[in-house]
Amino acid sequence: MSVHFSSDTVEWETPQDLFNRLDKEFGFSTDVCATAENAKRPHFFTKAQDGLAQDWSGVCWMNPPYGRKIGAWVKKASESAKCGATVVCLLPARTDTKWWHEHIMKAGSRAREVRFIRGRLKFGGSKNSAPFPSCIVIFEPFSRHKLNVPLCVSWK
Repeated sequence: MSVHFSSDTVEWETPQDLFNRLDKEFGFSTDVCATAENAKRPHFFTKAQDGLAQDWSGVCWMNPPYGRKIGAWVKKASESAKCGATVVCLLPARTDTKWWHEHIMKAGSRAREVRFIRGRLKFGGSKNSAPFPSCIVIFEPFSRHKLNVPLCVSWK
């Protein structure tokens, strides 16, 4: 189990208290990136089911693998919002990356809000905090505000 909290894996289990707060606000129907052991909703997609190949609808929770394919997950969240889904994502706050600028900050993106989390999260009950900052990015099919870029706030 300790491998889930080290740099030896790209999987970081969502902190339950953080998920509970967001679930209360959004009411998630699907966990699009999960294992049977860490799924946050009864309806979820596993690695074997390939969440990237599935249709996302309703209100989705996404805590993707944080490796090289993270950009594909963020792109899928944005595309799913264009098709009517709301996708709430727990992401590393990597504002210098190509995927951040192309799928979150770019005009026309469905990323409507970015909540930068103060401090470092402790994933999956780990004793140590993550070695990176985190944020919540909310992709929506419609705009709750009239900005061309996401509303950014400090949140925790």
